[in-house]
Amino acid sequence: MLFRSNRGNVNSSFAKRGNQRLILIDNFARDILNAAMNDKIWNKDFIFLIMSNFLMFITYYAILSALPIYLVTSLHASKFQVGVVVGVYTIASVLVRPFSGFALDRFGRRTIFLLSLILYTFLFAGYLVALGITSIIVLRFVQGLSWGFSTVSGSTIAADIVPVTKRGEGMGYFSFSTTLGMSVGPVIGLYLSHNWGYTAMFVSGTVVSFASLGFAYAVHLRKRFVVGKKIVLKRNNMFEKSSLLPSANVFITMIAYGALLSFIALYGREIGIRNSGMYFLIFSFGIGAARLTAGKVFDRHGPRKLLTYCIALLIFGFLLLAMAKNEVLFYISAILIGFGNGVIFPTFQTMVNNLADATHRGAANATLYTAVDLGMGFGMFMAGLIAQHISMPAIFWLSAVVCFGGLIFFRTKVLRGYERNVIH
Repeated sequence: MLFRSNRGNVNSSFAKRGNQRLILIDNFARDILNAAMNDKIWNKDFIFLIMSNFLMFITYYAILSALPIYLVTSLHASKFQVGVVVGVYTIASVLVRPFSGFALDRFGRRTIFLLSLILYTFLFAGYLVALGITSIIVLRFVQGLSWGFSTVSGSTIAADIVPVTKRGEGMGYFSFSTTLGMSVGPVIGLYLSHNWGYTAMFVSGTVVSFASLGFAYAVHLRKRFVVGKKIVLKRNNMFEKSSLLPSANVFITMIAYGALLSFIALYGREIGIRNSGMYFLIFSFGIGAARLTAGKVFDRHGPRKLLTYCIALLIFGFLLLAMAKNEVLFYISAILIGFGNGVIFPTFQTMVNNLADATHRGAANATLYTAVDLGMGFGMFMAGLIAQHISMPAIFWLSAVVCFGGLIFFRTKVLRGYERNVIH
């Protein structure tokens, strides 16, 4: 009787702890087996995932590139209001990132991925009826919530699918699909809005979003990737401690990135560049070139020299952009900044996945994307204030200074922690 009453609870407690440990061991072992038995990156599910991500980012960058001009020319918005509209999207994402990591590790990657994309797709059609600044701000905020879940879901699924020994290369390919969306999206968005009107752009974005949802539905994961029905919502399940320093570094660099994305089209118009959409195309070419090669370099040599050189490229690129008075310097900066950014995000993404156990990989990616959103949102708001009260070139002078701070932080803090604690 004593065994049943008092010891029963004790044994139950030990059993629960034991099960948790077994989950950790099991997932680590499965990662090792995956690496040993199957080192192939490309398979049906990975291809479908990349296609879904590619189409989703087409819609994101189509809106991001054309929306500032739409707000200024059609709705007579101030530059500060432009910063608010584009920035509120990322702020909304920040609010859900911590919960997205928990949701992925608790309920499964695929379920959260599909639900978030369904919401994102239907909200995209809302641009057709959002006719004022206030309604667009509300729409952007709600859609940003869905974006927060969908992007963390996609990157976590990618980290699950690719072999652990080639995670740098695999995440590079996945990030390249983002790059392709980044290159195609602005061109399509600016072309459609200029030649066919903004309604055509919004309708096209909705159709492409549905296509992205279709590819996402075709992605199937084996049950071993659904980690944690025993996980409960706690602070340590919302953020991954091992990812904090790399994510802080990403936050710093994303400040400059957010400022660039939100005001480069208007800046091009101000200095007399006729086709600002070409900047995105060249910028994306630089990113694409980097992401096709950076992953392999990372897998062989690690992040030390790779990130040092590429953050330095960002600094130089922003300095050129701030001094640009003609198309030559304007487009050269696109190549340099594009290549630098092309290396930075997938490299840090691989680092946080290498630092985290499989059972906390959702939280690790959520931590990273929270930093991305905070950095971009802060950069967008600050860029709006600087453009309104100082000048647009001042945005990019400050961006160069911010990136220099990111370089110092990487060399003095992040690199030491990574080399000391890396798991894989």
